[in-house]
Amino acid sequence: MSRLDNKTILITGASSGIGKSTAYEFAKVAKVRLILGARRLPAIEEIAKDLTSKYGVSVLPVKLDVSDLESIPKVVENLPQEFADIDVLVNNAGFAVGVDRVQDLKMDDAVRMVTTNVLGLMAMTRAVLPLYYKKGKGDIVNVGSIAGRESYPGGSVYCSTKSAVAQFTSALRKETIDTGVRVMEVDPGQVETEFSMVRYSGDHEKAGNVYKGYEPLIPEDIAEVIVFAVSRRPNVVIADTLIFPNQQAGAYHLYKQT
Repeated sequence: MSRLDNKTILITGASSGIGKSTAYEFAKVAKVRLILGARRLPAIEEIAKDLTSKYGVSVLPVKLDVSDLESIPKVVENLPQEFADIDVLVNNAGFAVGVDRVQDLKMDDAVRMVTTNVLGLMAMTRAVLPLYYKKGKGDIVNVGSIAGRESYPGGSVYCSTKSAVAQFTSALRKETIDTGVRVMEVDPGQVETEFSMVRYSGDHEKAGNVYKGYEPLIPEDIAEVIVFAVSRRPNVVIADTLIFPNQQAGAYHLYKQT
């Protein structure tokens, strides 16, 4: 883990769930600088204070809405000097809303998912690539999903966005093959986070039923894999990782409630 010392790591969607846990995991294992990006600035400001207090790392909370595509280059360009030399980008921000079948799709929700999960990830990546190309190295970790590999009823839009992430990741890896840039994807199965609460618009019963009858992963499980992948030797690329809880072997648990 000493390979991570003095690296600057930007994590999107860092106010909760996998993004938040990834920030803590990096802070626990190395002397890093963390840029925490999220729409909920007060939340990441509290996380930043806690990380600095517990681990002594430098943390910069940044208000970042990846669905506001025009704002992304400005966020990266205006980072203070201490944090400007980004070494690792963790594209974690994303969400699902609703479980509508195609004939009932709410197109506004579809646009929001595509903009955040796909275009926002692309825009974040595009913003850091010039820096990576200039110095001949840099890591990008895209958080995908089993939903990008296997679709399910009621998940047409979300599954499509995560499939797009997988194809984007694959194309980017080929484009950067001789640049020193590493491109990685981590695909979680069922993880208990705020994801289902958002998907079911705050309905606690429906959100809880998603995890009923078995033990899902926790965000720390995914965070550990992300940190492991980034901490390998520069010549080692953990290109593609699929992580399930012990009682999941496909997308069944994702669509059983739809």
